[in-house]
Amino acid sequence: MGFIRKRVANEADAEDILQDVFYQLVGNTRPIEQLTGWLFTVTRNKITDKQRKKKPELLDDLYSGPDNETSFDWSELFFDDTGNPETEYLKNLFWETLHRALDELPAAQRDVFVLNEIEGVPFKEIAEKTGETINTLLSRKRYAVLHLRERLSILRDELLTN
Repeated sequence: MGFIRKRVANEADAEDILQDVFYQLVGNTRPIEQLTGWLFTVTRNKITDKQRKKKPELLDDLYSGPDNETSFDWSELFFDDTGNPETEYLKNLFWETLHRALDELPAAQRDVFVLNEIEGVPFKEIAEKTGETINTLLSRKRYAVLHLRERLSILRDELLTN
């Protein structure tokens, strides 16, 4: 477990990996000559698999606020169909800020974000069209999400303090 903890971000992931290794050991039908070496190899592979499967950041992450009494959750605006002028104003403000922030991004980051998050194109298709690796696309989207999150948090903070 100590070997795993040094290589993963949190305790829950470490426990999951340890459990996966244990299940693979129990389910193994072939004889293992070097048990220690086999365990370390399988563990390293499980750690690598876990890191590869890490979920990319989503648009939902951009507009969800912290869970406290003064939080401001952008997603509440998108499901409000009351026609309230204040809500419509906030929706427009959100989209204007998002579009300005998208315009500030390098073209490669903006394109990946728009294709994947807004148009719903899977990373595999984007990779085939552009010739880029999926990891490169994930990285570009991550940088875009971080920038957009920062810009929208500035707007949220302004709305909460005014």
